[in-house]
Amino acid sequence: MYYNRILLIALIAWIVTQAAKVIIYWIVNKKFVLERMFGDGGMPSGHSAVVASLATATGLQCGWDSPVFAVAAILAVIVMHDATGVRQETGKQAKVINDIVKMLEARGRGELTPAETLKEFVGHTGPQVLVGALGGIVIAVVMNAVLP
Repeated sequence: MYYNRILLIALIAWIVTQAAKVIIYWIVNKKFVLERMFGDGGMPSGHSAVVASLATATGLQCGWDSPVFAVAAILAVIVMHDATGVRQETGKQAKVINDIVKMLEARGRGELTPAETLKEFVGHTGPQVLVGALGGIVIAVVMNAVLP
């Protein structure tokens, strides 16, 4: 597995993107939250970076006209579309539901445990997906040139 160049590039893209997400969250919110390293949503999109780097690395290694690149490219499009569609709407709905729950708590219902609170960072905006995808492509090109 260590010698699987495409897999290694995709993993590096995920690590770099998730680390960037922690730093960007820290700068924007003035709060260091290490959990952002493993969380969904936010800038940039880790999912987009991974699938874009996967498709790019596949194209570079297997050829842009290979069936394997075609599969990776279609997978990337589906994942990025899903991140801005269904998953983003799920995050919006979670925020509304959590706000309703907070309102009910204010009326004496009691607090929910963290496990009962819905995750609001689920999907991505278009710019978050675009930055993640571009980052993934750049990482794939650079790592393809650097790795033996």
